Amino acid sequence: MADTVLASRFKLKSTLRNLGPLLGFVGIVVLFSILTGGKIVQPKNLSLMLSQVFVLMIASTGVFFVMTVGGLDFSQGSILGLSSIIFCWVSQYSILLAVVSSVAAGAAMGAFNGFFHVKFKIASFIVTMCSQYFFRGLCKYITTAGPVPASPNVLALDQTWFKMILMLIVLVLAFFIWRYTRVGFDLRAIGAGETAARFSGCRPDFTKFMVYVTAGAITGFASFINVVRVGSITGTAGRQLETQILIALVLGGMPISGGARARFSNIIIGTLTYCVLEKSLPMVFPVSATQQLVKGIIFLIVVALTIDHESLKVIK
Repeated sequence: MADTVLASRFKLKSTLRNLGPLLGFVGIVVLFSILTGGKIVQPKNLSLMLSQVFVLMIASTGVFFVMTVGGLDFSQGSILGLSSIIFCWVSQYSILLAVVSSVAAGAAMGAFNGFFHVKFKIASFIVTMCSQYFFRGLCKYITTAGPVPASPNVLALDQTWFKMILMLIVLVLAFFIWRYTRVGFDLRAIGAGETAARFSGCRPDFTKFMVYVTAGAITGFASFINVVRVGSITGTAGRQLETQILIALVLGGMPISGGARARFSNIIIGTLTYCVLEKSLPMVFPVSATQQLVKGIIFLIVVALTIDHESLKVIK
């Protein structure tokens, strides 16, 4: 009898944990719809929110893989900025070649992170914080004389339907890899425990290295959409993107320690929730300091509710 009660409680807790992010998203939309008098769901504001979703959701996809293996990546904003600059340069000759170049540049920067993390066994958050400053320094040095413009032809691609298709392609490919290939199994296994994963046939070091390469490449692709939206790049491009990604994923229910509890829906729900908050808070709280305070409180509450206390470990 006691076992049955415990099993029922565990099942209920698991169900609430899985549905929590979705219920939270719906609750936030309803709450801010009331607080803003319905302004947040007006077509104009929905369009503005949608314009913020594309880059964030694509970049979050790569970091989702990183966090699944138990790592963190604080260099994504700098990777986006430097990849965007490279895209602008090459776009003067060919837009298609510029896309390839920005993806390759992002992959190279991800390989930089992965090499130092895997080869020297340095914690991921330390490696990526160091590379964040390095890549950001390069961005500011390159843009000292002024913003780096892209080809005028790039602005013609700033169409919502076009960016939506690109985002969906990335999500579908990532979901297929996550759900239907051995790679997805290896990522979850490594996040749950490297020793056990190694005995099950995984190669943790190689997999983690490739995860950082992939995350960098995906953000490099996101830089294409970023340039399409803004037209030119300054030294502050992508600033705080890494923080936005982390908050979005955690709001979506992503466990900080990674592992088997990671869900692909963490990306979609988390990004949408973050964008709703980002757009709604200024309407309700005009003071910037108050907005930051409210976001901090929400973030702490979500972390407290979603963190896996049973399997919590040091971030790798």
